[in-house]
Amino acid sequence: MEFAKEKPMHSLFAGATAGAVEAFVTYPTEFVKTRSQFGGKREGPIKIIKDTLKTKGVKGLYSGCSALVVGNSLKAGVRFVSYDYFKHQLADAEGKVSAPRSLLAGLGAGMTEAIFAVTPSETIKTKLIDDAKQPKPQYRGLVHGTMSIIKQEGISGIYRGLFPVMMRQGANSAVRFTTYSTLKQFVQGTARPGQPLPSAITFGIGGIAGLVTVYTTMPLDVIKTRMQALDARVQYRNSFHCAYRIFTEEGIRRFWTGTTPRLTRLVLSGGIVFTIYENIIKIIGGRESD
Repeated sequence: MEFAKEKPMHSLFAGATAGAVEAFVTYPTEFVKTRSQFGGKREGPIKIIKDTLKTKGVKGLYSGCSALVVGNSLKAGVRFVSYDYFKHQLADAEGKVSAPRSLLAGLGAGMTEAIFAVTPSETIKTKLIDDAKQPKPQYRGLVHGTMSIIKQEGISGIYRGLFPVMMRQGANSAVRFTTYSTLKQFVQGTARPGQPLPSAITFGIGGIAGLVTVYTTMPLDVIKTRMQALDARVQYRNSFHCAYRIFTEEGIRRFWTGTTPRLTRLVLSGGIVFTIYENIIKIIGGRESD
C-alpha cells in the first residue's frame, strides 16, 4: 500500500475534530454498552435505555459524555498523527507500506493514544456512568468528578485499567486502520483508479472496519470496563484476575456483553471519523504527495 503524507498539524486538527463529532453523535450507544458491562444482574440495551429515560430523562443517556468528547477528540488527533508517523517510519524505499507493517503502525498508534488520551478519559467516563446509576451520585460533572477521583485515589485513579486499555486500543487501531487501508486501496485500485473516493464509499469502508474491530476486540473492552468501575479495587487484583473471574463465574459469553451497542457505535464511528477526517484534510490541503 502506498500513501500520501499528511502534514502533522493538519492531521491532528482533522483527527481531533472528527473524534469530537463522532463521540457526541454516538455517545448514547457508548453509555448503554458501558452500563451493560458492569457486574451484577445482566441488563439488555432496551431495558437500560427505558430505565434511564424513565429515571434520568434524555440527559441521563449522556452521563459522562463530556469526558468522552474531550478524550475522543484528543484520542483521534493522537491516533492519526501517530499512525501517520509509524506508517512512514515503516515504509520501504518506494514509500509503500505492506499490510503487516500497516498492522504494526496501527498497533503503535493504539498504544500511544491509550497512554496519552484514552485511559484517563475512559476511566473518568466509566466512573461517571457507574456513579450516575447509584441512589445518591457523588460526582456533579466532569470537572468535579475528575478532581474527586484524583483526590480519593491519586493520579493512578484516572489511569486504572491502563493495561487492558493499551491492549484494546492497540488491537482496535491495528485492525481498524489495516482493514480501512486495505479496502480503500482495493477500491481505488479496481473500481476508481486514480480518483478520490466519494464520502458514501469512505463511510461504508470505515463502517466495515468498525464491524471487524468490534468482534475481534470485545473481550478486552469488557475487561477494561470492569477494571475502571467504582468497585474495581475491591473486586479484582489485576486484569488477568478480572478475566479469570469473568470466565469462571459468568461464562465466556460475558466477554461479548455490550456487543450490539458497541457494534452500532463503532460502525457509525468508523464511517463518521474517516469521512470527516478525509474531507477536512481535503479542504485544508493537509496532504502532501510523497
